[in-house]
Amino acid sequence: MRAVADPLRVPILQRFFKTGPGEYAAGDVFIGATVPQIRKLAKEFVGLTHVEVRKLLRSKFHEERLLALLILVRQYQRGDDKQRDRVYRLYTTHLKWINNWDLIDVTAPHIVGSHLSKCDPRSVLYEWAVSRDLWRRRLAIMSTFHFIKQDDFDDTLRLAEILLDDPHDLMHKAVGWMLREIGNRDRAVEERFLKRHYKRMPRTMLRYAIEKFPESKRQAYLKGKV
Repeated sequence: MRAVADPLRVPILQRFFKTGPGEYAAGDVFIGATVPQIRKLAKEFVGLTHVEVRKLLRSKFHEERLLALLILVRQYQRGDDKQRDRVYRLYTTHLKWINNWDLIDVTAPHIVGSHLSKCDPRSVLYEWAVSRDLWRRRLAIMSTFHFIKQDDFDDTLRLAEILLDDPHDLMHKAVGWMLREIGNRDRAVEERFLKRHYKRMPRTMLRYAIEKFPESKRQAYLKGKV
């Protein structure tokens, strides 16, 4: 990681990921590695033990935490049921360190979503959805991306309803994105939800949800005339 990192990237990354005082990732630290570089390392070091992965996951450096999580995704996808259980437990007992949107978005559907896809009820998602912690709320909705890809929309819609009044813009974007993904597969399901809730939805959430709609329909939703 140190060999491929470029310190000149650090200020750019710190601005992009909002690490300044009072911002959502205040105090996060970068070393200047790119995502393609990190993915390459994850492929190379997929065989790391969980003791070693845990050290990376608890790192103060953002890129090292991302590397740990991408290794866990690969290990989960390659593992048997016992190995997947271990990866899931390691992931969910280290949520303190899974503390930015990129860390969640590229891993939660593949580990949490996949693991819970055969579970009923999926109560942990609802616990996270009402957490005071932004990242647990983001984890709850983003994990359902895996369900959506299986044409299983119920939990996404229930969680979206819980999160309609979330105060954070990052949640508005995530919920709108997942609603859009439902619409990509079944527009009627998405529109039934929108017609009940679109006037209450934060503007950013609505814009994300209707991004792929025909322009005339998109404007009708934005103007409250549906």
